[in-house]
Amino acid sequence: MDFGIALATSTESWKVVQEAERLGFSHAWFYDTQLLNPDVFVGMTLAAVHTSRIRLGTGVLIPSNRIEPVTANALASLNRLAPDRIDFGVGTGFTGRRTMNQRAISLDRMRDYVQRVQTLLAGRRASWPPGDPRDEIGFLNPELELINLDDPIELHVSAMGPKSRRLTAELGAGWLNFAGQDGVAIKTLQDMGRAWEEAGRAPQDLYSTLFFLGAVLKPGEGFDSPRVMAQAGPWVTVFFHNLVETTEPGSMEGILGRDLSDRLEQYREVYRSYPARARHLHNHRGHLMFVRPDERFLVTPDLIESMTFSGDLESLQARVRGLEEAGYRQLTVQIVEGQEDALQDWAEVFRL
Repeated sequence: MDFGIALATSTESWKVVQEAERLGFSHAWFYDTQLLNPDVFVGMTLAAVHTSRIRLGTGVLIPSNRIEPVTANALASLNRLAPDRIDFGVGTGFTGRRTMNQRAISLDRMRDYVQRVQTLLAGRRASWPPGDPRDEIGFLNPELELINLDDPIELHVSAMGPKSRRLTAELGAGWLNFAGQDGVAIKTLQDMGRAWEEAGRAPQDLYSTLFFLGAVLKPGEGFDSPRVMAQAGPWVTVFFHNLVETTEPGSMEGILGRDLSDRLEQYREVYRSYPARARHLHNHRGHLMFVRPDERFLVTPDLIESMTFSGDLESLQARVRGLEEAGYRQLTVQIVEGQEDALQDWAEVFRL
C-alpha cells in the first residue's frame, strides 16, 4: 500500500514534502484553490526541485480555472523537472469554484477537458477551442526538450457520485475519494469497483486513493485537546461549509439526525450574518487550513471522533489494515498548516 500527504499549497510546501519523502511517503498532493492558497504549480515546482523520489500531484485541479493548453504546458514542464513523478488529479470543483460563488462544472465539460489535456501531453494535436472546435493546437517545439512528453503523467479523478465514478471508469483513471468514516469509505469503494467492472476493466487495475484529516492521539490525550482540534477540526467545518450552501433550512434532520441538523441550522445563522455578496468568501476562508473563531462551536470532541480519522496509534493502525483489506491502494493524510509535526505521527501509523 502507498501512503501520501496532501497540503494547502504554499511557497514553503516543499519543506513538508521533502520531509515526507525522507520519512518514506510515496505521494504528495497539492490543493488547487485560487484566492485561498498560492498557485498549485508554484508549490509543485519548488517541491520538484527539492525532492527526488516522491510523486507530486494536483489534488485536485479544477478545469474551469485554467484552459487546457495552460494545464498541459504546466504538467509537461513539471515532468521535465521531475520525470515520471507527476500526477494529474482533477475534479469538477468544490472550494476552487465556491470561492467564486460558482457551482461545479458538468461532467461532460470535465471529460472534454481531460481528453484534450491528455491528447496534448501525448504529443498530438487537439481540437480548439472547446465547444466550437475550428482549429488545432499542440506543442510546437517538443524536440528542444524544454518539456517532457515522454514520461507518463498519471490521471486521477475525484469522483463523489455515481455519474462521476462511471466517468472515472470510462477514462481508466485512478480514483480519488474523500471520507473520514471507514464505513462510508468502504461503501463508496465498493460502488467505484462496480462502476469499474461494468466498464469492462479488471478489478486489480483500479488504483483508489482515500484522502482524510485526523490526528494521532498521544497517551492520555483526548479528542478535545487543542492539538487534535487543530489537526482534525477543519474536516468537520468543511462538512458544514458544504451543506450550508447546498441545502434548504430545516431540510436535513431526517438525514443527519437532530443533533447535526441543529448544529447546521446554528451555523446557517452565522452564514446569514455575512454580507450577502460575500457570504461565499467568509464561508470558505480557512478551508482545510484552520477553524475560524465564528465556527469553533461546530468542532466538538464527539464530531472529531466520529467524522475524522483520529484515535490512538493502535486503533488507527487497525483502521489502516481494514481499509487496505477493503481494496484501497493509497491512504493520504491531509497535513494542516502549522501542524507539520504530525508527519512523524502518521509515519508511525503507516509503519514507514
